[in-house]
Amino acid sequence: MSRKIYFAGSIHGGRQDAELYFRIIEQLKGYGTVFTEHVGHPNHPELAGMNEKEVHDGHIDDWLQKSDVLVAECTQPSLGVGYEIGRAVAMNKNIFVLFRPDAGRKLSCMIRGAQNGSTFIVKDYKEEELPGLLKNYFGSRT
Repeated sequence: MSRKIYFAGSIHGGRQDAELYFRIIEQLKGYGTVFTEHVGHPNHPELAGMNEKEVHDGHIDDWLQKSDVLVAECTQPSLGVGYEIGRAVAMNKNIFVLFRPDAGRKLSCMIRGAQNGSTFIVKDYKEEELPGLLKNYFGSRT
């Protein structure tokens, strides 16, 4: 059975990292099915024509509920990503947070402080480190 991955990244909070999200998603596909590929698309066409309730319910009630792991890139602040992380915690999901300190931002204490070393992992990274980080993370969860 293929691992089911929910990728979270900023959409309405800012699309500065959309190309990076695309590259992360492409790497994540090597570890399972990524439900939220649209997050890496420049204009996320999968959401076209949907109202806010449909977007919320589709993401939370369908994709997040069915996922094995939430991978969240949190460098670009986003209320939606924070909400998704909180819901994933409530669902007892495995959570892997990625953050680039070189971007000149600080990760919220509410995210970094939730790290527990097993089901909630936070990693500071540079993009060139991603293949190794993902291999280590998913390799330990076979």
